[in-house]
Amino acid sequence: MLAPRDRAIVAWQLGRPPVAAIGVAHRCPYGYPQVVVTHPLHRDDERFVVFPTLFWLSCPFVGAAVARLESTGGVKRFESRLARDPALAVRSRAAHDAYREERRALLSLEELAFLRDVGALDRLETGIAGLASPHRVKCLHAHLAHFLARGENPIGEAVATELIQLFCPAERVLCAGIAEEGPSCCQR
Repeated sequence: MLAPRDRAIVAWQLGRPPVAAIGVAHRCPYGYPQVVVTHPLHRDDERFVVFPTLFWLSCPFVGAAVARLESTGGVKRFESRLARDPALAVRSRAAHDAYREERRALLSLEELAFLRDVGALDRLETGIAGLASPHRVKCLHAHLAHFLARGENPIGEAVATELIQLFCPAERVLCAGIAEEGPSCCQR
């Protein structure tokens, strides 16, 4: 479970309360959450929802940088690299497999039985960002989050090398304000 301080910071980072967040998977050099891990199954308005994103990039500084990369054709460019480079494709498939296995490992036997009973067990077979095919790239945020959390995602690693910086500059640490103001301030 997220500690109250981390929950407040992640809520501020996202601009809303974190859904299904169960822990911090990676912190920036200043100690603030940068990637959170989410539980694959949660209750939303009295129904269960399968959450395909295991690692969520919460850092607004890095999130904005990745959004700029995506807006300039980054997803198509990385997908093209994946199609041209067999070694990259093998590493990408392994990252999707590891992601899928880690997501399944978070579920209890009861939760797995529930998913089987409602016919939703197949939703756990998707990889990073809910992708069915490891030969596609959908969300660079999800790939980078997986890389920062586990270090085994070649697309996320490539995204990291393209970004100028993976954390706020020391003179402008975005999360410092929320940490000083406390949990009552959750809006950016």
